[in-house]
Amino acid sequence: MASRLKQRLESQENPGIDMSPLLDVVFILLIFFIVSTVFVKETGVEVDKPQAITAQQADQNAILLAIKSSGEVFYDSTNIGVAGVRSTVEQLLQATQKPVVVQADKAVPTELLIQVIDEAKLAGAETVNIAALVAK
Repeated sequence: MASRLKQRLESQENPGIDMSPLLDVVFILLIFFIVSTVFVKETGVEVDKPQAITAQQADQNAILLAIKSSGEVFYDSTNIGVAGVRSTVEQLLQATQKPVVVQADKAVPTELLIQVIDEAKLAGAETVNIAALVAK
């Protein structure tokens, strides 16, 4: 009896390790990390921001507007111009109130910066901040 069992065990192939449960776990972890990751929405435009000693970290959930040195105003890589600031900010503020952060280039005229801030305020933004680099 023992010899028959021994022959049967020896005749079977080496079963190996089943990798499918491990792959399932890896994919579930991957999905978890993708869903739980906080995505920071950038303006998509490179701006040379001025430096400030009192600069602070801004809220992650903010509306970011960028003003290039050429005078173009961007939201999410789209040139909206000064005229498009009010309608864009109004649409974004319909769901919840968020702060507006203006990333203005060093060379942007103050008049243009004030126009963008005014349009954002007229759209209903309670807080409008200007982005700056932390001076070292």
